[in-house]
Amino acid sequence: MISVSNLSLRFGKRVLFDEVNLKFTPGNCYGIIGANGAGKSTFLKIITGEVDQTTGSINITPGERMAVLSQNHYAFDEYSVIETVMMGHKELYDIMKEKDAIYAKEDFSDADGERAGELENRFAEMDGWSAENNAATLLSNLGIKEDLHYKLVKELDGNQKVRVLLAQALFGTPDILVLDEPTNDLDIDTIAWLENFLADYQGLVLVVSHDRHFLDAVCTHIVDIDFSKMTIYTGNYSFWYESSQLALKQRSDQNKKLEDKVKELQEFIRRFSANASKSKQATSRKKALDKINLDEIKPSSRKYPAIMFNEMNREPGDQILQVENLGKVANGEVLFDKVNFMMNKGDKIAVLAENSLATTAFYEILTGRDKDFKGTFKWGVTQSIADIPMDNSSYFEGKNENLIDWLREYSEADQDDQFVRGFLGKMLFSGEEVLKKCSVLSGGEKMRCMFSRMMLQKANLLLFDEPTNHLDLESITALNNGMRDFRGSILFTSRDHELTQTVANRIIELTPNGTIDKLMTYDEYINSEDIKQQRERMLK
Repeated sequence: MISVSNLSLRFGKRVLFDEVNLKFTPGNCYGIIGANGAGKSTFLKIITGEVDQTTGSINITPGERMAVLSQNHYAFDEYSVIETVMMGHKELYDIMKEKDAIYAKEDFSDADGERAGELENRFAEMDGWSAENNAATLLSNLGIKEDLHYKLVKELDGNQKVRVLLAQALFGTPDILVLDEPTNDLDIDTIAWLENFLADYQGLVLVVSHDRHFLDAVCTHIVDIDFSKMTIYTGNYSFWYESSQLALKQRSDQNKKLEDKVKELQEFIRRFSANASKSKQATSRKKALDKINLDEIKPSSRKYPAIMFNEMNREPGDQILQVENLGKVANGEVLFDKVNFMMNKGDKIAVLAENSLATTAFYEILTGRDKDFKGTFKWGVTQSIADIPMDNSSYFEGKNENLIDWLREYSEADQDDQFVRGFLGKMLFSGEEVLKKCSVLSGGEKMRCMFSRMMLQKANLLLFDEPTNHLDLESITALNNGMRDFRGSILFTSRDHELTQTVANRIIELTPNGTIDKLMTYDEYINSEDIKQQRERMLK
């Protein structure tokens, strides 16, 4: 158990946390959410002792072991992969090293023999003889093949290092797990494995993630950072989001009777209780939801950008896009080949590929930025296209203008300041913020500018290559809603499971040996055994 008492953190005049009192109990997974800059990762660092609070205390039940997902991808470069994982259980690892050092002595003494015996007993009690095998199993489950287990960590690529560090945190069944963005750089199958692992996990988990599907799958509680306070709510992310929106709606409905509001909230709670995800958590979560005090559900102060693509400059015709035998080779590697499909009016297609370079190359070809490819593609004559590339740096590099002047370049209909300000305001740039220089924008701010640009274009076909990069949960939710409600056609690639599931009505996967093209949802696609077998054949 972790108890947080009267916690405050100040940086000069800025107050990040103020008089926070919380209790985290075993068997629960707490998803920590908050706007960018609210202090989610900083709070985890206070819990782990990396950052000192200004006032207050953190108390952890004596004897409980905490494991933390390391953010330093170079800290273990000189160690083998398997050893790096076992280092996650420090006490066990220290015993192993001390034993090895004693047995390596040339002048082995009686005292050494006694110490070795003590260590062997402790080692056996900790299931030390299974440690290496357990570490190898973890690595395999996280997609690290056996031929990499005894290589040095520095020989692995960035994605593989992330998985090794995750295995290190999970190794040895710690009592407390602290995970900051654990799904970054993981593929679909590995995320699914991690979700199941955490759903079965009996310890205490604190997690920060921008993956809403992941938060829904693993969290029993949400910790919301708002107004420098932290509040724990029972339920997963969707329950917190929808309940906070309902509370906001009810607060604005002054004429509604109190008993009607109570009835509406009770029905809402019943619905979520009945649909609690993950069978092993469902019973306890349902009981917890049933006991919720209706007064605990508060409207959030979060501001959601208004990402809406509901205006189109012209109605699209029936001819959208025809792709024939499209192929791309880069640095001698076939990214995709024999890509054939016809896009239908109203299609919202999620484009997948084993290699993210393939999907990016695909969009570069369709937007005309890449001319070096095989095959052909043809847009319908009524199509107007707007896109958001994965790398938007070319739109901002060398630009020293303010946001109004930057966005004005993309406004053909109206150059008026107020008109342009309106689109920036929808993206939460208000007051003096619209006079910011392009050169000082953060990654998230650049993405919001790109959405403003896309909305101004009023296109009837949208292309998105990983549009949730750099976005907070509020912006991801707003984008998700905007894409879902758009009346035109969309081609997109996203690692956000919830967005892909709720937007796409068709899945196209690019491979070096052709395409897999299915009219179905994302969940249906990834859960189909027939498609898994087809993928294995085409990816060989």
